[in-house]
Amino acid sequence: MGSLGSDPRLPPVLDFSAFRGSDQAAKAEFLQALGQACRDKGFFQLTNHGVAASLQERIFAASKEFFSLPLEEKLKAKLGPSTRGRGYETIGGQMLEPGAAPDTKEAIYLGQDLGEDDARVVKGEYGCGPNIYPSSLGREWHATCMEYLEAMKTLARDVMRALAAALDLREDFFDRFTDTDPAATLRLVHYPPTPTTSQLERGCGAHRDFGCITLLLQDAVGGLQVQDEVTGDWLDVAPVPGAYVVNLGNLMARWTNHHYTSNTHRVLNHSPCHRYSIPFFYSGNPAHTLETIPGLERTPLSLARKYGPPIPVNPYPPVSVADFLHDQFVQSYKRAEEYRPTPPELTT
Repeated sequence: MGSLGSDPRLPPVLDFSAFRGSDQAAKAEFLQALGQACRDKGFFQLTNHGVAASLQERIFAASKEFFSLPLEEKLKAKLGPSTRGRGYETIGGQMLEPGAAPDTKEAIYLGQDLGEDDARVVKGEYGCGPNIYPSSLGREWHATCMEYLEAMKTLARDVMRALAAALDLREDFFDRFTDTDPAATLRLVHYPPTPTTSQLERGCGAHRDFGCITLLLQDAVGGLQVQDEVTGDWLDVAPVPGAYVVNLGNLMARWTNHHYTSNTHRVLNHSPCHRYSIPFFYSGNPAHTLETIPGLERTPLSLARKYGPPIPVNPYPPVSVADFLHDQFVQSYKRAEEYRPTPPELTT
């Protein structure tokens, strides 16, 4: 276990079999490294996670099949206010970094496929609805996506158990959050090569993820960067074949009162190649009320040193997962809608 390469600021590469195995010394070593990564980086890479390489290959093939469709075909599944967080997001549809340009990526959002007569859909619960995608792709395409989604949900529940143990909580502490109709989104993303001529162009602008944890499968092209928030340096997270890049989102940082951190990251695809990535966003039970975990009420000293006194005690009021995520999601799309490039005649 340890950091990839020589820079200790990089997310460590951790072997998940140590947590699932019977060797207690190896498990303790894993949890120590995991806890440290969650406290000072909010990122780590996970190997030996149990997801079959063949399934990873099939989900990448499904992604490329979708993005190879003509634009007019993809637009038949366009993401909109009535699609309940499902559908196709065009290039420039989201703007994650204030002050930059809208993101130069395209994506499709998928989740648990629920019929219009499902009780959760009828009640309008957060993130519940049927998937929408071009019918030309066929049922096998959708079945592959759903098989991958279920594999990610299983892995996410196990990762949450490890995160609890690394906080010296019972391993089942988060089970109520993970086992009751969890909000989970699968996103297939395509990054065309990003121009290097503009200081504002990003494949994906600098941001912190909104939810609890993200499990990212990236291809060999690279481009993911994590910020060292002490120095401001951007660090390249080199792809490890078959590994998942795991990062904590704002929901987890708030829930743990920053004992675990959510870190800033971005994607710059300056290569001549097209980049494909498969992030899985896991946010748990939408009805769950986020309140600071008992024992973590006092903000850690590392945060106090970073931002200065006073050290707050339990600064966050209770909020539902659904309300917290909805607010963060809306703001990122509002920025893209309000973006107006400076007319060329006004530039110098």
